[in-house]
Amino acid sequence: MESKIIIGGFGGQGILFLGGILAYSGMLENKQVTWFPSYGAEIRGGTANCTVIVSDEVIGSPIVKNPDVLIVMSEASLNKFQLQLKKNGLLIFDSSLIKTPVLRKDIKILALPATEISSKHGNIKSANMVLLGAFITMSGMVMKASVFKALERTIKEGNSKIVDMNKKAITEGIRFIENTQGKNI
Repeated sequence: MESKIIIGGFGGQGILFLGGILAYSGMLENKQVTWFPSYGAEIRGGTANCTVIVSDEVIGSPIVKNPDVLIVMSEASLNKFQLQLKKNGLLIFDSSLIKTPVLRKDIKILALPATEISSKHGNIKSANMVLLGAFITMSGMVMKASVFKALERTIKEGNSKIVDMNKKAITEGIRFIENTQGKNI
């Protein structure tokens, strides 16, 4: 099985970090992965996106034109990538930041107030990890244990507070899906 994902937002939202953790998690599970980052010249506040492919077989190309999943944290990214999402694909977006989206009718949609959830639970900067928790729960692509291990290996030693904060945010994303059972908007 192969899943192609585009993750988009603004620089500073942890878009590339989310994609990197997802790819690393797949690698820890002995899957084939690609992670391809892209960001504007401004970096913080500019556009940022990445593509991730996780597969049980060799990946032919890291280029993703029509993703199975789109995860976005900005309206600009939603507008830019939504039309590329495959029919019946999954769109996950931060409804705390994207208030009045115009959405397609032929896709599965999860509106998740990730920024609001992360703010209530300690750090607004972990909204990306709330989205990751929701995504791994809905997709079953990688295990939570692999994501936690990827976090521990990626974040520099001595930053256990940051690791714990991100784990908590992932757990809140998982809890959101379990409590809502993945209801569409």
